[in-house]
Amino acid sequence: GVASFAALSFSSSCCLQHYCLFVLSRGLVGIGESSYSSISPTIIGDLFTNNKRTMMISIFYLAIPLGSGLGYILGSGAKDAAKDWHWALRVSPLLGITAGALILLFVPDPKRGDTHQKGGRMRTSTSWIYDIKALLKNRSYMFSSLASAAVSFAIGAFGMWIPIYLFRAQVVQKIAVPCTKGICRSTDSLIFGAITCVTGLLGVIIGFATTRFFRKKTDRADPLVCAITMLGSAIFICIIFVVAKKSIAGAYICIFIGETLLFVNWAITADILMFVVIPSRRATALAFQSFTTHLLGDAGSPYLIGQISDRLQKNYTTSALWQFLSLGYALMLCPFIIVLGGMFFLATALFFLDDKEKAEKQ
Repeated sequence: GVASFAALSFSSSCCLQHYCLFVLSRGLVGIGESSYSSISPTIIGDLFTNNKRTMMISIFYLAIPLGSGLGYILGSGAKDAAKDWHWALRVSPLLGITAGALILLFVPDPKRGDTHQKGGRMRTSTSWIYDIKALLKNRSYMFSSLASAAVSFAIGAFGMWIPIYLFRAQVVQKIAVPCTKGICRSTDSLIFGAITCVTGLLGVIIGFATTRFFRKKTDRADPLVCAITMLGSAIFICIIFVVAKKSIAGAYICIFIGETLLFVNWAITADILMFVVIPSRRATALAFQSFTTHLLGDAGSPYLIGQISDRLQKNYTTSALWQFLSLGYALMLCPFIIVLGGMFFLATALFFLDDKEKAEKQ
């Protein structure tokens, strides 16, 4: 999976004149990504249990925001150094090949559900269709998957549009000139990438520490922590669009706090799945959750936000101020989606104990 991700990612940078091939190769990158993103947490689940598993999953999920942030930084740096955007796509393949080699050399291949065996016996594996039907009936799994899609929606939209939005804010404040042609400056992408790195690290660490503490208070700690932090994140993300017109620094502070709270749930969501899904079904559950998360989340959110912004601009005379405001109005959809995700986590909390008990008995 890692090798195919690296190869397809590199091949997409070589599509110099064929847009359709470029889109196809970028789409195929998701095949490799999905393979290792769905299998890796199940390996961790087979190696560890309880709080130690939570810690290890948290460490694993640090790679998502950390890698995303480094992608902004290294991609922008490679593009600027080579003065060619194609080189931004040639950084991750090298890292992917290195990671694949390390996996082959050092990662063990445990028996599925090895840490959950009781009396040396494991439940017999069922068919894929049966597993899907069981997952659809698992309320905690379904609600947490929908909540993850809400997070993915916001992160996908932010990654695409927040640097552009902040650049337009600086144009409105007359501290930057409009970028009408050529390669635009990447300062905002670099700053946003750095913030994503730091907030990702903080969010996952805070999530691990918070759930570990509150598990002593309530057995529903995992979904409740996710719900509260998501609802708090929505508040600070709303404030971004209030302060950005007058204070770029204020907007970055709100982004920092909002993203930190948003990233709290990354590892916890995977841990919720480990609690409510039996070991033999986890790989399927993670794959289905990944598919749902991307389909309803970051696969379409950048396009949707762009379309809303363009439609708003068509209704009025184009100006720097209206370009800034229209994109801000479009991005305001994100906090509402995040609130919806928080509601899904609250729903998860209602059914979490029942579904966890069912999984333990099977």
